[in-house]
Amino acid sequence: MRSFVKAQQPGPVTRLLSCTDDELNNYKGMALAPTFLVPSMSRHPKTGDWYPAINKPAGVVHWLNHSKDAQNVDWVVILDADMIIRGPIVPWELGAEKGSPFAAYYGYLRGCDNILAQLHTKHPGLCDKVGGLLAMHIDDLRALAPQWLSKTEEVREDKAHWSTNITGDIYGKAQGVEPILLHYGLPFSVGNWSFSKLEHHEDSLVYDCNRLFPEPPYPREVNMLEPDKHKRRALFLNIECINTLNEGLLIQHAANGCPKPKWSKYLSFLKSKTFAEMTKPKFLPRSSVITEELEEGPRPKIHTVFSTECIPYFDWQTVGLMHSFSQSGQPGNITRLLSCTDEELKKYTGHDLAPTHYVPSMSRHPLTGDWYPAINKPAAVLHWLNHADIDADFIVILDADMILRGPITPWEFKAARGRPVSTPYDYLIGCDNELAKLHTLHPEACDKVGGVIIMHIDDLRKFAMLWLHKSEEVRADKEHYATNITGDVYASGWISEMYGYSFGAAELNLRHLISPEILIYPGYIPDRSVKYRVFHYGLEFTVGNWSFDKAKWRDTDIVNKCWAKFPDPPDPSTLDRSDENALQRDLLSIECGKTLNEALFLHHKKRNCPDGSTPKQNTIDDVASSRKFGRFSERSNSSPRNYTRSLSPPEDKDKDGLFSTLRVWVIALWVISGCGFLVVMSLLFSGRRGKLGKGKTHRNKRRSSSGL
Repeated sequence: MRSFVKAQQPGPVTRLLSCTDDELNNYKGMALAPTFLVPSMSRHPKTGDWYPAINKPAGVVHWLNHSKDAQNVDWVVILDADMIIRGPIVPWELGAEKGSPFAAYYGYLRGCDNILAQLHTKHPGLCDKVGGLLAMHIDDLRALAPQWLSKTEEVREDKAHWSTNITGDIYGKAQGVEPILLHYGLPFSVGNWSFSKLEHHEDSLVYDCNRLFPEPPYPREVNMLEPDKHKRRALFLNIECINTLNEGLLIQHAANGCPKPKWSKYLSFLKSKTFAEMTKPKFLPRSSVITEELEEGPRPKIHTVFSTECIPYFDWQTVGLMHSFSQSGQPGNITRLLSCTDEELKKYTGHDLAPTHYVPSMSRHPLTGDWYPAINKPAAVLHWLNHADIDADFIVILDADMILRGPITPWEFKAARGRPVSTPYDYLIGCDNELAKLHTLHPEACDKVGGVIIMHIDDLRKFAMLWLHKSEEVRADKEHYATNITGDVYASGWISEMYGYSFGAAELNLRHLISPEILIYPGYIPDRSVKYRVFHYGLEFTVGNWSFDKAKWRDTDIVNKCWAKFPDPPDPSTLDRSDENALQRDLLSIECGKTLNEALFLHHKKRNCPDGSTPKQNTIDDVASSRKFGRFSERSNSSPRNYTRSLSPPEDKDKDGLFSTLRVWVIALWVISGCGFLVVMSLLFSGRRGKLGKGKTHRNKRRSSSGL
């Protein structure tokens, strides 16, 4: 139980405690772990055979049939009591699927290769040498458990062949893999120190205050004891195992009310940073998992959907996504879920941009009047499920502001019924605090995910209504909009729909396989070993002096203005190549911008825009003008002419005549100013000439007078 806590194993844990009535009356350890009581089968009720090991399958069968927990779970991890957990055991992260469980390798089970398997199964070729750790889907476990119990009884009775499963090498080569379990079923030693669980079979040290197992050598002594690094690593695992057991005993003694133990070097070590570092959670790499290659059957059918509204902002996003979908190799069909009011739909002209399912708009909530367009996403998915004829096994849900770079398939990313796949949204901190506790019965099942979703259609049908209701619920909880609770930098409740998704999935204990290899935001440093399948351009990104922010194009109708496009990103050849990470980041950003413009060009070409040849590119002066005045048409003096409109983000909603009017006013002002200047100068000049003339006449008169 101590190692379960330290390993950060997700979900609850249950001890299946097999006892007779007499044993239970005298038992003192009910508080040691969450417990489900099971009738003991140590003495077989029919044969009288003494075989306590049969309590394991018998306990699982009893738990499945009688426990409420078994009714509300998708995956079960089965361990032995003599194990130390070193890291989280998450079935889907280990490659487990429904119909394909995960288990540890027990190479010494030679009976799988000889007559024993032939006697006790119709399919000896499918006998796997596994045991100890088992991670299995609940549906598979329900089918297996009765067979597990009956086959255990059958093999136990086959005394004639007991010898065949005795020999064999039980020590597999780890080859540097970091184990996530330590199974101390056999004796082990470090130098002159040793431990065997059998020597403590009747030991009551759990209840004897401050009594521990004999302390093993310290890490420094192990370093001096064994020069070979591989053998030394095994010795470190040995002392980690016993030290974790002793740490658990100390904690249990304190819980029992025992007095605080006297200080000792060993107790100080168990509380030290060195020991904490040695026992921090370990993670089993997927490369260490050996999977059986099965014959490839027919692939499940996929349908991709994305949600939009009847506004130009979503139209250009739709053009970009639909173009990238056609280039990505994504299997199956795609449907746009278009949310519109009746009035919007009458004026809407973008019906042919994508295969479309029309949905009543919930931007203005019909009951509360709350303006929250983001709720259209779960509402649209629910409406589509209830009104469309869907021929698919898996649904891929995207956002409109995405560009596909490659196929997103359930078989590649290990999605299964009961186990959806999504991408990490780590900023959803509400999964870890009071927000989750307020809005779901299973806060521990809240996954911080979003963006791209791969979900089995059966799960989606169960989940969609909860997604909508939880979105409404979180949106209405204005008392918890604060950034330190939701992670929403605007503290506006805008990400309520995202929490609605996570909390709705938690209600169903629908845990996700979270893949960081599907989606990347342009502007983020990529992992160069990953081939990302989706650009999500929801945030502003820059390359040098060029930048793109989708929010600045909210009111610009790019789709319906011939050859309209976004400012071109820089040429990749101009990038600084001194920093490889920055280079790869910028190359992806440029790819995203170019893909959007390429989609718009093909869209305009398909619309038969005038002079459908390749539009003339902007000159440097033209680009400068477009940045200054916002919108312009470049026209050559020749006829016929090609033209390109390069759009800059608008400040106001209506600017169709702004710049032509501005040009007229500038010219008029210039003319008026010029005329005024000429008039003023003329008056000044005329006045000066008048004064000069008068002065000259006066002088002449004076000269005449003096001459007389």
